[in-house]
Amino acid sequence: MIRPQVAELVKLGVFPASHDVVHAQIEKQQQLLESIQPPLSDDEARELVKVFGPDDYYGLGWTVLHLIESAPGWPLWDCLRDTSKEWIQTLRQRLENAGITSPVG
Repeated sequence: MIRPQVAELVKLGVFPASHDVVHAQIEKQQQLLESIQPPLSDDEARELVKVFGPDDYYGLGWTVLHLIESAPGWPLWDCLRDTSKEWIQTLRQRLENAGITSPVG
């Protein structure tokens, strides 16, 4: 099950670069993130991975990362395939630092 706050955040789309921020948009995204209590469900984590943008978006990228890592099935390797995205690389590096490696390499 996906909570309405998660669905709405995903519906707002990928976080833009910090220099392209629209004040009302980031306020709404921040409010939604603050209303999401961890842990996420695995399905919610799979959805939230879609909002990562090109930078930390004034810290909201880190908030999303920590929420994703709260999912009970973490690591969700199917979410970590696109290593061209910096946030996916960061998630993978954090797992590697913890001694956790992908079962498929």
